[in-house]
Amino acid sequence: MKIVMLGAPGAGKGTQAKMIAAEFGIPHISTGDIFRANIKEGTELGKKASEYMERGLLVPDELTLQLIMDRFTKDDCANGYVLDGFPRTIAQAEALTESLKKAGEALDYAIDVDVPDSAIVKRMGGRRACLSCGGTYHVTFNPPKKEGICDLCGGKLSIRKDDEPETVQKRLDVYHAQTQPLIDYYSEQGILRTVDGTQDVGEVFQSIQEILNA
Repeated sequence: MKIVMLGAPGAGKGTQAKMIAAEFGIPHISTGDIFRANIKEGTELGKKASEYMERGLLVPDELTLQLIMDRFTKDDCANGYVLDGFPRTIAQAEALTESLKKAGEALDYAIDVDVPDSAIVKRMGGRRACLSCGGTYHVTFNPPKKEGICDLCGGKLSIRKDDEPETVQKRLDVYHAQTQPLIDYYSEQGILRTVDGTQDVGEVFQSIQEILNA
């Protein structure tokens, strides 16, 4: 079962990817994990990726795809995988499709965790982090016992810049410009499945299970 996860930042696709991996016994594969693993192991691909990352540059699509295709050859991918964070653009999606085709393979599902922008801004804007110990909270879903104060160490809670509404909206704008077209791309391929990401985590996962077990 070969799955690619789609969804805006903050939609919860990473959480669902991990739950799918655990439920179906397939690996959760993210580009960040692949980069770190290859760099740590000192592979040739890892060394190349490290050269870009050390200069603060994005790893080129061609090299990222090489790393991903190499990851797919590992024994734990024999029954499939959940790919999270790639592809992000049509060019990446087309390159992935072509590389899989050459290997005699293809994706089975592209699962889109759909959440409106307004809900994501509210969801991420409610996050709070402790400056002292790193504890995390949410004003609605996981509030501290005392407003603005960390339960663990009594430190002051603050909103991270990444979670400020303006920053979140900018990230969403980039997503809609670059990644939203993937919805149409995978829809045309007949493998797109959309779930309502505004439900609670368990309900979203149940919806995904129904799709994968159909």
